Amino acid sequence: MSTSTRPADPAAPSLLAGTVEQPTFGESVNNWVRKVRGGDMGSLPAILALLVLVLGFFALKPEKFLSALNIANLFQQGAVVTTIAMGLVFVLLIGEIDLSAGFTSGACGAVLALALTKLDWPWYLAFGAALVTGVVIGTLLGLSVARIGIPSFIITLAAFLALQGVVLLMIGTGGNISINDSVIIAIQNKNVPPVLGWVLGVLAVAAYAATSLLSWRGRRSRGLLTAPFGLVILKIVVLAVVILGLIGVLNQNRSLNSNVSITGVPIVVPCIAVLALVLGYVLTKTAFGRHIYAVGGNAEATRRAGINVKGVQTACFMICSTMAAFAGVFAASRATSVDPNAGGSNVLLYAVGAAVIGGTSLFGGKGRIIDALIGGAVIAVIDNGMGLLGYSSGIKYVVTGAVLAIAASVDAISRRRARATGRG
Repeated sequence: MSTSTRPADPAAPSLLAGTVEQPTFGESVNNWVRKVRGGDMGSLPAILALLVLVLGFFALKPEKFLSALNIANLFQQGAVVTTIAMGLVFVLLIGEIDLSAGFTSGACGAVLALALTKLDWPWYLAFGAALVTGVVIGTLLGLSVARIGIPSFIITLAAFLALQGVVLLMIGTGGNISINDSVIIAIQNKNVPPVLGWVLGVLAVAAYAATSLLSWRGRRSRGLLTAPFGLVILKIVVLAVVILGLIGVLNQNRSLNSNVSITGVPIVVPCIAVLALVLGYVLTKTAFGRHIYAVGGNAEATRRAGINVKGVQTACFMICSTMAAFAGVFAASRATSVDPNAGGSNVLLYAVGAAVIGGTSLFGGKGRIIDALIGGAVIAVIDNGMGLLGYSSGIKYVVTGAVLAIAASVDAISRRRARATGRG
């Protein structure tokens, strides 16, 4: 019995640990530059826009814009839009849209308020009822798109109108439901004790550092391509500076009354951070997350590969509406009430804008949770900074619309360049 051997493909990486030639720091930077030039820019445009906006508003209002009070306001003002945007990322990734997310948040907020006041439920049952409402709405939307085949634009537009009516019926025209529950109110109006804020910040940095280093070592030990160790450390240092720096600023007394002390990170900030971590883990570390990207890239090919495309589509709408429910709770907490306009006005437009500005593609298949966070920060900075400068709402809308149009143009141009260079 004879055996034959074939020469190994020199282009294929070896399975033996340590045999893959690892790039240097300089080579990694050059590779990243080539990716950007090839159209894979990710969140870079949004990050640059955020830096320009922050520096611009700081130059114009140095005594107010980066004060501890205003930074806390930025987090609280942007919480609702950012939370909805994180849910919209899932729908946009599969190439769909949810125009009802704003009023879904309003309807869920109304359910929360009615459960607390009319039914006299404890906060955790009322909170749960709001989330269940979001799940039900998302399930109905997802099934309509995936199973019945109704275009997402049409069914979510119908839900946009219907849910607006539902909120009116629940609260009444001109009505208002005040919320007195201390736990719900605390989410947007109270702060984490300074010491606890430092502990949470250090733990967050330590967790990120441990995860990054363990992942780096694991890939290295298996002979896989890894980023240079110096680059990994640089990312950890940058994250530590940002997180601990913000905690240091927010732990300063920002009260305008000398007899009252207001310190600490707003409670809503760690709430959003936890939601972002969970959703980010789902997208990047689970098979379900890989299926979402596959559906967004090519739904038919994904179906032929044996993946339940309809199930993925339905789940994405459920996640989107559930995040809208969280946003409805945050909005009710900030206002300490719910009115018939809850979830209306510019909430949905800003949320979609936040996701797209951050780098999530309208064409599906490209986006991350951090895109929603960065885009939400851009929206919040524009709204807050122009408010400090005394500009009218009309000017704010024009500027925000222009930024969104630029972001959509960058997305379209990036995809065209990616196809031209063979990356898309």
